[in-house]
Amino acid sequence: MTDSVNFCFKKLSETQLLASYQLGEREFRHHDLQGAQLFEAQLARINLCESILSYAYLPYADLSQAMLRGADLQWAEMSNSQLYQADLTGAKLCYIKLRRANLRYANLSGADLRGADLQGADLQYADLSGADLTGADLCRAHLRHTNFEGSNVQDTNLFRSKGANLTGAWVNELTVHPNGHRHLM
Repeated sequence: MTDSVNFCFKKLSETQLLASYQLGEREFRHHDLQGAQLFEAQLARINLCESILSYAYLPYADLSQAMLRGADLQWAEMSNSQLYQADLTGAKLCYIKLRRANLRYANLSGADLRGADLQGADLQYADLSGADLTGADLCRAHLRHTNFEGSNVQDTNLFRSKGANLTGAWVNELTVHPNGHRHLM
């Protein structure tokens, strides 16, 4: 049995992560992968809860059904990634790039998405309740059946997004609505 204390923010290289994953390991809680280069990485169902992945490079990666609760992904590049049914509850996602990412059915409740780039992302059926999206860019995002209850979308760009229902969300005069208007709806 592995002592969990040994995994508390243990530095892990991309090579070590991918090799362990290939051998069937899925538990990587509390690991430090800051700045990791994981282009097109296949990491479905991985557990990276409370891990550090800030500045990581993960475009086109498959993190479907990944556990990323409380993870730090600030400034990460994850455009075109698969995060279908991923759990990002309470994750730190400030200034993350998730352009055209698949976040269908993802749980982003309580996540910090300030300044995030979600242009063209698919967030259908995603849970963004209580999330902070201040200054985020959701231009052309797919938002049908997305839960924004209690989320902060002040200063957020929703221009040309599809299906946005901001009922219960915090908006202000700087919020750009899907129709391009900057007024409270």
